[in-house]
Amino acid sequence: MARPSLLLLTAGVTGLAVVANAATIATGQQDSTQQTRLGNAITQDMTDRDAAAARRKRGLDLREQAAKAATARLAADAEARKKQDEAQQQVAGGPNGAPGAPNPADSQFDELARIYQAMKPKAAAVVFEQLDMEVQMKVAQRMRERSTAMIMAAMTPKGAAALSMAMARRNAGKPQAQPQVAARAPAAPAGGARR
Repeated sequence: MARPSLLLLTAGVTGLAVVANAATIATGQQDSTQQTRLGNAITQDMTDRDAAAARRKRGLDLREQAAKAATARLAADAEARKKQDEAQQQVAGGPNGAPGAPNPADSQFDELARIYQAMKPKAAAVVFEQLDMEVQMKVAQRMRERSTAMIMAAMTPKGAAALSMAMARRNAGKPQAQPQVAARAPAAPAGGARR
């Protein structure tokens, strides 16, 4: 019996392998779900990176929305302040302020008057006496009479006397100015009724 040559056997095995592979591809029975560990690791890594990118994008979108909302709030705030300033200027008589317009310094004295009225008279008197006489007068004129009297009673006699004299000098000129304004007030409506 003759032995087949090695070349002939190799050619036969190769032919069978080609036919088997062709049959597998043709029938679609190749298992594509089986992946190697490396393939699984690559797929998992890509999934993780996609999820991290989606989280970053969502965070950036939220920051952008917050920045837009803050900008809108600031713009609305600035607009409201501008309108409020314009309204105050109209009430005051213009941007430069007309005579008789509220002075910002006067509001400081009003605030001080409220503070000293809230304090105990003895404690307020100690601090009140240390103030400049002009400040004492302006604050005392804005306080209730009873509060002023209680603070002056707690002051030293010299300090109370000095404040009383300063207030008396200041008030000496006021009664003359007030009747003239009151006398002019009724004349204006009468003139308006004639028209």
